Amino acid sequence: MNDLAIAGMPLREAVLLAQAVASGAMCGLIWFVQVVHYPMFAAISGERSRDYAIENQQRTTPVVLPFMLVELVAATAIAVWPPAGVGRGAAIAGLGLVAVIWLSTFLLQVPLHAKLAGEDHSAGVVDRLVRSNWIRTVAWTARAVLAAWMLRVGTSPTP
Repeated sequence: MNDLAIAGMPLREAVLLAQAVASGAMCGLIWFVQVVHYPMFAAISGERSRDYAIENQQRTTPVVLPFMLVELVAATAIAVWPPAGVGRGAAIAGLGLVAVIWLSTFLLQVPLHAKLAGEDHSAGVVDRLVRSNWIRTVAWTARAVLAAWMLRVGTSPTP
């Protein structure tokens, strides 16, 4: 992975940078979602709640999916070809956090969003969405810290 380059940047550095940007962006987004956005679902009621939930999904997916895909590809590449200084353990831990995020997203949050967009826009569903989303909030925070560390040690000159 070290001999290839993208726009003059060694591929290893480009992958570490892409991971750090994607993880950092998702960390910021998930904290906004956790503290502001998801709790506001409880303030929407009646017929508007279903429309709001559907529009939320349509607007959110194009914002988060590119970052999530970049993060997945970068974390996989780093786990397969760990840069010097990063080590296989940290690389596997980073990929494991991505797996936790994706599993939580598709096993917990997506079904809850489907309920909100369907016939069950209840306070209980909103509460479960907010509570279960702490899994992703914690995991993306850890990912952002780990990705920043990997960028630092993976791009430092070797002695």
